[in-house]
Amino acid sequence: MLKIMSYNTLFGGFDGAESSRFDLQVDIIREADPDILLVQEWKGFLAEGGKRMFEAERRLHRRALVASAPVTGQNTAILLKPGIEILGFEVDADHFHHAAAIATLRVPGLDSPLTAISVHLCPNGPHVRMREASYLVNHAIDDAYVIIGGDFNSPSPHDEAPDFDALPARFRVRYTDKKGKPHRDVLAGLERAGFVDIGHRLQGNDTATVPGVAFKGSEFAPFRCDYFLASRAFGALAESYRVLRDTDALDHASDHYPILAAFNSVAR
Repeated sequence: MLKIMSYNTLFGGFDGAESSRFDLQVDIIREADPDILLVQEWKGFLAEGGKRMFEAERRLHRRALVASAPVTGQNTAILLKPGIEILGFEVDADHFHHAAAIATLRVPGLDSPLTAISVHLCPNGPHVRMREASYLVNHAIDDAYVIIGGDFNSPSPHDEAPDFDALPARFRVRYTDKKGKPHRDVLAGLERAGFVDIGHRLQGNDTATVPGVAFKGSEFAPFRCDYFLASRAFGALAESYRVLRDTDALDHASDHYPILAAFNSVAR
């Protein structure tokens, strides 16, 4: 079984020099023990010669591939357990508000390479996210193994409408269309391109991934903000999915809860 986790870490778990949230995240990740970890908001992890990145590699016992976000500094990354071979790694900082990390991997048990992508779509408005999503559709190859995980900042067409009306207008406009309704076209378009929403397919409900209990009153209404989107071939291998939100540590580690999915890694 291949376990994949996605986690928006809120500034990598650091609040200035304070690292208590990072320490919580290390424990959470080690407990979940994913083979592939897709992270967002690894801000500052390439500073000082990659000091924080190397610390994370050492403490998590995984190799990190970091996509530098030159404008926002909110890097994305992919962390891999030993035994997963890296065939290629690309950084797309041209088409994304925050950079996308794209790795081509040889995974034991799979009969063809897996493309794993960590994304963090623009928080500022749906029109920007629609443009970003147009570059992700190029990876929707039905018979290839592809997984995209991350913070899409967008509600799903499958979920109940979030209560965005309760947000201040400056935040509400981030998630709604011109009529003030939840803007669902980002996820809907990616599914039309051929991607499978693993959370919807396996769990069938809209368990919220934001906000963390300790971060209520922020820019979020409760909704499913983080997703795994898989190609049809890889989605067919999905066995389980859940939002990790059952401990006090998870409530305080980030404003996002991580998502975890397991896939059958036996070759077709």
